[in-house]
Amino acid sequence: MRTSTLRTLNRAAELTRQNRLTEAMLIAEPVILTADEYEGAEIRRWLLDHVADFTGENQNHDEQKELP
Repeated sequence: MRTSTLRTLNRAAELTRQNRLTEAMLIAEPVILTADEYEGAEIRRWLLDHVADFTGENQNHDEQKELP
């Protein structure tokens, strides 16, 4: 993944945690849409691995929570 892409994703995560989702989408969407198939796959993996960066929660995407 390009350094600029990673920097943009990190900034979007920061904005999302600050409840500035519109701004986060404005900077992240063009990067995501222009990625080639290889970088797109890296972006998807990064997003899955960094859910907590956006939500502020600790969550493992490989674990499924069971409802009571």
